[in-house]
Amino acid sequence: MDDQSFSYDKRKAFKILGAFLVILSFLAAAKLASEIKSYGFIGTDARLDTITVSGEGETFAIPDIAEFSFSVHKEAKTVPDAQSQSAEAINAITSYLREGGIEERDIKTVSYSVNPRYEYPEIRCITYPCPQPGTRELASYEVYQSIQVKVRDTDKAGEFLSGVGERGATDVSGITFSIDDDEALQEEARNMAIKDAREKAAKLSKELDVRLVRVVSFNESGNFPIYDSYAFGKGGIASPASVVPDIPVGENKIISNVTITYQIK
Repeated sequence: MDDQSFSYDKRKAFKILGAFLVILSFLAAAKLASEIKSYGFIGTDARLDTITVSGEGETFAIPDIAEFSFSVHKEAKTVPDAQSQSAEAINAITSYLREGGIEERDIKTVSYSVNPRYEYPEIRCITYPCPQPGTRELASYEVYQSIQVKVRDTDKAGEFLSGVGERGATDVSGITFSIDDDEALQEEARNMAIKDAREKAAKLSKELDVRLVRVVSFNESGNFPIYDSYAFGKGGIASPASVVPDIPVGENKIISNVTITYQIK
């Protein structure tokens, strides 16, 4: 290869290398510009084109279910005797409930226990120092059984409360009123909450002179019922000649809270 050809190839190689370096420079500059531009968004909320509103809805309905619980407590020297006495009282009460129209599925045992009860012998202190307490002694066995009852005819709630007490229930408590199928009411409350939020969004967009484009997110934080409840003390609430208590059912409220985020333009 002569000197002229070598010089030509060298110039050609330099031109190619120079073009390659220019292209690399453009790419590096473009990347740097993009990174510098992105710095302006660091620490800021990218959702600058949205507004968020909340809405609340509530519905009311008369409860159609009453629930209460009762317990039977029996005590005897032996476990079989204590269990027999408890079973006798429980069977009498559940039979009464079934005869009164309570379905089998609405009578549920929620607890059953058998426990020993101990006592320390009584010590009379007539001299000083007083004698130390003796060893504890087994006094008896106690049986506790608790039943939960669902009454689908709320007008009879007071009658059943009185009736279980007459038949040996030692603890009657916690009557609550609820709605058996409240899905439709929950949906109604939700629709009212959404309508409330939409009206607020429309008003706000008008005041801000922007246009609502679409819903970006939706959240429901409520949709829960508020039930009325009444409680009865321990120790039996009725005697054989007791007066049937008047149990007001009242009205239940179902609340729904929603939050809606809109894209604006």
